[in-house]
Amino acid sequence: MANNIDATLAALADPTRRRIVELLRERPRRAGDLAAAFEISTPSVSRHLRVLRHSGVVTGHEVADDARLRVYELQREPFTALGTWLDQVQAFWTDQLGAFREHVEQATRAEQ
Repeated sequence: MANNIDATLAALADPTRRRIVELLRERPRRAGDLAAAFEISTPSVSRHLRVLRHSGVVTGHEVADDARLRVYELQREPFTALGTWLDQVQAFWTDQLGAFREHVEQATRAEQ
C-alpha cells in the first residue's frame, strides 16, 4: 500500500497534474481537450498524462471510432488508499490532541 500512496503523491506533486485531475473530476476528457486547457505544449500534457497513468491515478481508453484518440478518466482506488492513509494520520493527531487536553485539564484541576 505504501508504494501505491508514494506513486499517487509523486504524481500529484505537480500543479499541472493536479489541475488535470481537477478537470477529470468534472468528466472524462480527450487528451486534446486537456491540452487546450493549458498554456503548455501538447507533448508536455502528454508527459503529465503518462505520469498519471503510470501511477494509476488515471486510465486512458481508446475511442471506438478513432484508435488515435484516448479518453482519460480518474481511477477511484488511488484516491481511496490516499484517503484511508490520511484518515489514519488524522486519527493519530486527534488522539494526541485529546491526550494533551486531558493532561492540561488534570494539571488545572491539580492547581485548584
